[in-house]
Amino acid sequence: MAEKGVIMNIASQVNRLLDDHRTLARACRELTAERDALRAENRELQQTVHEQKGELSRLRLSDGLSGGAADREQARARINRLLREVDRCIALLNKQEEKGDE
Repeated sequence: MAEKGVIMNIASQVNRLLDDHRTLARACRELTAERDALRAENRELQQTVHEQKGELSRLRLSDGLSGGAADREQARARINRLLREVDRCIALLNKQEEKGDE
């Protein structure tokens, strides 16, 4: 008789563990779906921030170029950086052409 009680106890513990496993598996799926949704939202928000920063930069540049803004020096500095970058690109292209001619 005592053996039957031990077996029943073990069986109830196994059933409880299986129920806990199902509950935890369901919670895991829900949390995974929530995590994926939050990651997607995060990517969208980061893209929006990136676009807004670009727009702000363009607005500052146009405001600086219009004449009376405090951002005039920043606008000039940015234009100078862009011109230097273009010059470097041209120099690299010329260097490539020279190598191709040899």
